[in-house]
Amino acid sequence: DHKYQSLLYKKVLCGLAIRLRRSMFKFCKAIEQKRVPVSLRREMEQFIKRWLQIEIPKDLLERTHKHDFLQWAYLHFDRPLRVCGMVKNEGEPGGGPFWVKDKNGQARLQIVEKSQINLDDPEQQKILDQSTHFNPVDLVCSTRNYKGESYNLLDFVDPETGFISHKSSNGQPIKALELPGLWNGAMAYWNTIFVEVPAATFSPVKTVNDLLKPLHQ
Repeated sequence: DHKYQSLLYKKVLCGLAIRLRRSMFKFCKAIEQKRVPVSLRREMEQFIKRWLQIEIPKDLLERTHKHDFLQWAYLHFDRPLRVCGMVKNEGEPGGGPFWVKDKNGQARLQIVEKSQINLDDPEQQKILDQSTHFNPVDLVCSTRNYKGESYNLLDFVDPETGFISHKSSNGQPIKALELPGLWNGAMAYWNTIFVEVPAATFSPVKTVNDLLKPLHQ
C-alpha cells in the first residue's frame, strides 16, 4: 500500500534524524564543557566518518592535536541537519545526490540539480549518466542547536552555487540566473544524510500527464 509505505518511511527518516541529532548534541555539550574522554573522542571520529562522510585531516588524528580536533569537530557537529530520502534513479527529470568539493577542497554530500552540471564536459556527463539515485522524496530537518537556539540558516548558504537555467517568458526562451536553490546551495553547509527509500514513496508531478499515474488515482 502506497500510503502505508510513505508513512512508514517518513517515520524512519524522522527516527534517524532524532538519533543523529541526539549524538551531535551530546558531542557539542561535551566539547563545550571540556569533558571528552578518549572513548568519546573515538565515538566522534567514527560518527564523522560513518554518518557525515567527511574525511578527517590526518594531522588532527594525532594525539598532540587533540584540542585542534575537538575545535574542528565542534564546527562540524554544530550545524543544521537534514536527513534526505532518496529513490533509485529511474529516468525522472531532475538532479540527485553527489559528492561535491567545496572551495577548500573538502568533499561533502550535496544535492545537485542537473542544470548545475557541465554537460559539455565528458567526465561530468559520465558521472551524471552513472548516478544511481534521484532527488529527495522527503527531507527531515533539524534547525536548532543543543541549547535549543535556532540557527541562522543564512550562515549555511553557499552563495556561489547560483546557476543559469533555461526557461520561457511570454512564449520566448530565456536564460535565468537563479540563486542557490533550497535543496542545493541554500543547504550547502548543513550536515547531510542520504537514505534510500522505496520508489513507492515517490509520486512526482512534473507534467499534467503525471497525474494519470496509478499513485495519483
